[in-house]
Order: sequence, then structure tokens, then C-alpha cells
Amino acid sequence: VQLQASGGGLAQAGGSLRLSCAASRNIFSINGMGWYRQAPGKQRELVAVIISGGPTNYGDSVKGRFTITRDRNTVYLEMNNLKPEDTAVYYCYVDEMWATTGDRYLEVWGQGTLVTVSS
Repeated sequence: VQLQASGGGLAQAGGSLRLSCAASRNIFSINGMGWYRQAPGKQRELVAVIISGGPTNYGDSVKGRFTITRDRNTVYLEMNNLKPEDTAVYYCYVDEMWATTGDRYLEVWGQGTLVTVSS
């Protein structure tokens, strides 16, 4: 069971990037799926999460600029109007998921993907 994130990189302030994260193929169902980020010297913070069925929740610092969407077991983060303070390692996260084997997994993290925004 794993979460595979992609899409990080370098952008200029005001630019855009899109992150994606896909759960491994043996996952049958996912509850909440989303993104956290951690900047150097700071605690990990919520970016955005989307619950099965559609409700979303965003961190205050990204509201109006970032959009989270989901296609079954893949989650996307569209990041617009990027700011230098968005520079961080972004981590994909799932709070609860079930595999086709019936196994249940809680609080699963993907590998981080680095987003760097230059001024």
C-alpha cells in the first residue's frame, strides 16, 4: 500500500503548479485524502483535504488560491498565485482506506514532493 505523489518543482511567484497523488491499485476505498506541507523550521500544516463524497477543507493560507479535486483514488492539488511562503515539502495523506484484501489502513503518508517558489 502506498501513495505516489508527483508534480512538485520550481515556480515563480504568481505562477502555478499541479500536484497529484495516486493510491496503489489494490486500494478499494478511501475516506479523506489530501495534502499537508512542511517548510524548513516549521511544523507540518494542513493544505487541503477532500472527503469521499466531496466536502473539502483548506488551510487558511491557501484559501482562494489552491483547489483540491479527486478522481476516485487519485487526488490533485491545483496551486495558483503561488507565493514564496508556499515553498515547502508537500506530503500526500490519507486518513483511512481499505484494500481489496479487506485490510484497513489509517493515517498513511506518501513521500514528500518539494515545491519551491521564487520571488
